[in-house]
Amino acid sequence: MPQGVPESVPNDGLTTRQRRNQPVLGVHTGPGKGKSTAAFGMAMRAWNAGMDVAVFQFVKSAKWKVGEESTLLTLGRLHEQTGEGGPVQWHKMGQGWSWIRKNEDAEADHAEAARAGWTEISRRIAAAEHDFYVLDEFTYPLHWGWIDVDEVVAALRERPGRQHVIITGRYAPETLMDAADLVTEMTKVKHPMDAGRKGQKGVEW
Repeated sequence: MPQGVPESVPNDGLTTRQRRNQPVLGVHTGPGKGKSTAAFGMAMRAWNAGMDVAVFQFVKSAKWKVGEESTLLTLGRLHEQTGEGGPVQWHKMGQGWSWIRKNEDAEADHAEAARAGWTEISRRIAAAEHDFYVLDEFTYPLHWGWIDVDEVVAALRERPGRQHVIITGRYAPETLMDAADLVTEMTKVKHPMDAGRKGQKGVEW
């Protein structure tokens, strides 16, 4: 059965349907490859279910293109043209945040950009603007102290409606993992780079 069978059922007074329809907060962390890839795969599932998908990339350069970005944006255009799936947005930190003032002459303040990104995301969450969020590499600004973890957890716990949020990156804070419904730790066993092989198009990006 696609939905799976839970190992135990809590005595919380909810029906099976009510429990199944609760929003999910997921965290993909650990040193292994595949954290973002898995989150983007979930976003594609969400698109297929007709959900409104929004991806917010932290840390990575606004100029860096990844294959999943092109794929999801293509799916977003397909939705606009045919109504299939759901709408898609993709935003990148720094010069990629469309809602902050651009400063082309000065080097970007990454901490400030990350805070501006979170401010906009938390506004969208409070307004229930999307159904499925990917906060890619969001654990890093939390780990570095750029964004307050308790503030983030409070906003996520209080989010209205049925908004799913998937957060990726190494060093996920314990407070965030405690609040999450789904936590997956990617552990590296072997990687081509260990043998001196650089990343390949179609595999790494």
